[in-house]
Order: sequence, then C-alpha cells, then structure tokens
Amino acid sequence: QVQLVESGGGLVQAGGSLRLSCAASGRAFSSYAMGWFRQAPGKDREFVAAISRSGGSTYYADSVKGRFTISRDNAKNAVYLQMISLKPDDTAVYYCAAQIFTVAARPISRQRDYDYWGQGTQVTVSS
Repeated sequence: QVQLVESGGGLVQAGGSLRLSCAASGRAFSSYAMGWFRQAPGKDREFVAAISRSGGSTYYADSVKGRFTISRDNAKNAVYLQMISLKPDDTAVYYCAAQIFTVAARPISRQRDYDYWGQGTQVTVSS
C-alpha cells in the first residue's frame, strides 16, 4: 500500500509560479512511475505530467509543455511539479498518482493505469 500526500497548492496570479510536492509512504517508491493529473471544475481529470522510475524519462501534456517540470527524489520518496507562467486555465485540483511496475508496460498518461492516488491540492490562478 502506498499513501500519497500532495502539498504546495494555493492562489497565484497569472504569470506566477508554484511548486507542488507529493510525499509517498513506503519503501518501494523507486519502483513506481509517478504522474500528476488535474481536474478543473466541471471537467474530467486529465493527464499533466509523468516521470519514469529512475527519473530519466519525463512526459508532458501539450498544454503544459515548456511551463511545467516534473522531477523526483527517490531518496526522499517525493515527486515535484514545478509550474511557471501559470494561466487561469491551469486552475484545478492537482493529483499525484503512482503506477506499480509491471513487466508489461502500461501507458503513463492513462488514469486507469495508475494504482494509487493522493487526495489532491487546489491550484487557483487568478487573471
């Protein structure tokens, strides 16, 4: 069992920056691919970014490419999402998720392929 706790959300003006953190419990953190998803009011939850187990590969939604950076620190059992040049459209609840390693590779941007989820942290970008 993995528990994920997000932090770092808040209210920021358009053009501003925030850094989200996700702390994971357990000793097998380095065996999980990690992802960030978000859900805006009235919309479905969507993929934002993901990072491989080693941190060597990262993936981004087109809408955040060049503005968001995902990283991880396996020694600290943590994954981060650095967000710059924030826009009102980035307003959402941001969720951290963990994907258990499987021999058969699973898509890293698909919600149903993640096994554990945090409770989310609210990010609000004012215009």
